Amino acid sequence: MTAMIMHSPRQAFDEFSLQPSPRHWRPHALAAAVAVALHAGVLALLVAGWSVEPPAAEQPAVLRTQLVMLPPAPQAPEPVPALVEPAPTPAPPEPVLAAPVEPVKPAVDPQLQARKLEQAALARKRVEDKKREQLAEQQRERQENQQRSREAEQQRLAQEQAQQQQRAEQTRLAAERARQQAAQAAADSRQYLPLSKEAPDYPQRALDKHIEGDCTVEYSVNPQGKVENPKVLDGCHPLFIRPSLAAANTFRYQPRIVDGQAVAVPAVRNTFLYRIK
Repeated sequence: MTAMIMHSPRQAFDEFSLQPSPRHWRPHALAAAVAVALHAGVLALLVAGWSVEPPAAEQPAVLRTQLVMLPPAPQAPEPVPALVEPAPTPAPPEPVLAAPVEPVKPAVDPQLQARKLEQAALARKRVEDKKREQLAEQQRERQENQQRSREAEQQRLAQEQAQQQQRAEQTRLAAERARQQAAQAAADSRQYLPLSKEAPDYPQRALDKHIEGDCTVEYSVNPQGKVENPKVLDGCHPLFIRPSLAAANTFRYQPRIVDGQAVAVPAVRNTFLYRIK
């Protein structure tokens, strides 16, 4: 609640002057009206049941302190001196082109000019002669290469022909030798052709067992045409050995004549075939 202390007009009059003036009275009347309105409002609130609650006790304020370490203040960077641009160099004045001066042409000597033309013609002729020589040399080398190639080809053909002739001669000699050997063998075979041969007796035991086979006998023919040293080769059945040797001993041959004399013939073979018909 706000209370105002009002001074009586008389006191005001006594303090300031004996007679009140409108200038001092008007503010006090306004303040008195405001005070009356406030008291009337408070009285209405009390009648309506408004009560004034005591103010809540305020909590005592607590002061808390905290030590804070602040980083050192950054040093201000040193000022970078500003680059001072150099003053632009004034462009040099453009040179003044002088008018070209044509050289004075010396007088041409006709003899000197003719000599120069002759030298140029001689140089051109030498160049042409050198080119012709080079072409002739290349042509000559080409002809030589072709000649060598032809000679090499002819030599190769001659060698092949010689080889063919040599092979043909070897073939002819081999055929002649074979023909001579065949003629000699025929002559030899005619010289010791068998004059008489008798077949061996078939063994009775082989007949009974129905055994068949072959038996080869090797022997020599002496100068008289008789069989000597007969022997049975491998592969002969034992039952056919005895009759084969007995039959070979009965063979008679015409003696072989060499240079007018009878000679022995070794390694003569005869095969006996034993078959049951």
